[in-house]
Amino acid sequence: MKQQGDISVDIGDDHVAIVEIHRPPENYFDVDLIRAIADAFDELDADPRCRAILLASEGKHFCAGANFGSPRGLGDGDGGDPTLALYREAVRLFRSMTPVVAVVQGAAIGGGLGLACAADFRVASPQARFAANFSRLGFHHGFGLSATLPEIVGTQHALDLLYTGRRINGEEAARIGLVDRLVPAEALRDAAQGFAAEIAGSAPLAVRSIRATMRGHLADAVQRAVEREAEEQARLRTTTDFAEGIRATAERREPHFTGY
Repeated sequence: MKQQGDISVDIGDDHVAIVEIHRPPENYFDVDLIRAIADAFDELDADPRCRAILLASEGKHFCAGANFGSPRGLGDGDGGDPTLALYREAVRLFRSMTPVVAVVQGAAIGGGLGLACAADFRVASPQARFAANFSRLGFHHGFGLSATLPEIVGTQHALDLLYTGRRINGEEAARIGLVDRLVPAEALRDAAQGFAAEIAGSAPLAVRSIRATMRGHLADAVQRAVEREAEEQARLRTTTDFAEGIRATAERREPHFTGY
């Protein structure tokens, strides 16, 4: 097993590499974490032992997105805009050549949902929770969800989730296509590992070729999407509604938006 910052990488005999996030329990991300994942994906692309990746997280939740309540936030972005730095690293995930299966325990919220949608497939239990909660924060969605979410669940389901910011469980997520395998919580990791191993059992050159045909457009689409998303996030971050959304979330109450 190799440790790279807050992630570990372990390649098994089944040609599946487990890339695991170690920031329990919520596994909030920042620029450094997404960069570490992208670096790991790049290295695994070049490793002939790896034919599929299992993206996992230690702890209660897959990923609760960015921690807006943290003084550090997204990090320093190497001296630049941290949102732009984050999205630059996020786009790298979509340029990976190796199939990715995300195993989602607990919650995938906000940018955490965006991270889950960067994978080819998602495996979850009925108790899992998914939310594109940006509108409930007075904010624009990000992490390329403009490009990925409609492609996975269809435009109407994507609009429902983005406009309302509502939370759905694993069963509803499976019904709309957001989850590809729904399994009992106690079997979650084994089922996801088995799914990734099944992919890894196919001819690796053929799988990469098929993936490039089916998903090769996504990186450029996400690149265009995050440029728009970052602009709108910067604009809305200055509004009173955004401040209210953050306060309401911290105080665990319903927000009272005014449209300013």
